Amino acid sequence: MTIKKVAVIGAGMMGKGIAQVCTNIEEVEVCLYDVQEVDIYPDIEKSFNQLGAKGVFSKEEIDERMSRIHFSTDLKEAAGEADLVFECVFENLELKQSIFKQLEETCKEHAILATNTSVMSPTQISEKMKTKARFVGTHFWNPAYLIPLVEVVIADGTSFEVAQKVIDFLNRAGKKAVLCKKDVPGFIANRMQHALWREAISIVEHGIADAKTVDEAVKYSFGLRLPQLGPIENADMVGTDLTYNIHDYVLNYLEDSKRPSPVLTDLKDKGDLGFKTGKGFMEYTKEEIQASKDNLNEYLIKMIYGK
Repeated sequence: MTIKKVAVIGAGMMGKGIAQVCTNIEEVEVCLYDVQEVDIYPDIEKSFNQLGAKGVFSKEEIDERMSRIHFSTDLKEAAGEADLVFECVFENLELKQSIFKQLEETCKEHAILATNTSVMSPTQISEKMKTKARFVGTHFWNPAYLIPLVEVVIADGTSFEVAQKVIDFLNRAGKKAVLCKKDVPGFIANRMQHALWREAISIVEHGIADAKTVDEAVKYSFGLRLPQLGPIENADMVGTDLTYNIHDYVLNYLEDSKRPSPVLTDLKDKGDLGFKTGKGFMEYTKEEIQASKDNLNEYLIKMIYGK
């Protein structure tokens, strides 16, 4: 089956980003669905124009891609003829289960049904489905139109062939799709990311260094080489014997709490929610918050497109 028609269920930030990604394949038409009328085009055009300003796309290319993105509040119209459906509504189990029940009744028999989630179990999401073989989990990273990684997750009942078709489609669309062989909390990358965050927060909690210093220690050391040298290859590079000796010594002293840090709990309870309120582990002005977001996108475009 050649994937030519894609439906995206949920026209929020992630849905619009996924729709944009799908247009990287010339013959693909995308229909975004939402229960209420949403003007999806300004946000998608803004993202495209950000890339256009850097010379990634011409105006003609942007216009052509935009012409292949459609919107509907009619599920049958949006997904009835789709070859691949990405569900990306907010993280509510009952809602997601309900949507896949509707999709089973609405979509073609051989359409692939994918849930996009960063935290929820695809196996639980597909629990009430009758045709689980064509279901697969995906985890796009935000911003979806920039971050290359998409984790494709095998749920209970997922056909390996279906998972591979989704991986092939995403790779054709310019993503770096990887297979998560087991449906586990956090999948692959979030497990590693939050192991790092737990240790970083613990260092602040125990007065070893302040928050800014912790971030600088990452940015100006191993953080620089991570895009080129992953942790497993790095372990092989220095030697598994040295890695063993380091772990044999240092793992006894690393944070292994199963609960969020008391410092994090205190910040949450006081309403110091980071960028949302201007204060978290550190304090930020509105200008600093915007600059951080802009600088991240500039960095990602330079890293991915060399622009």
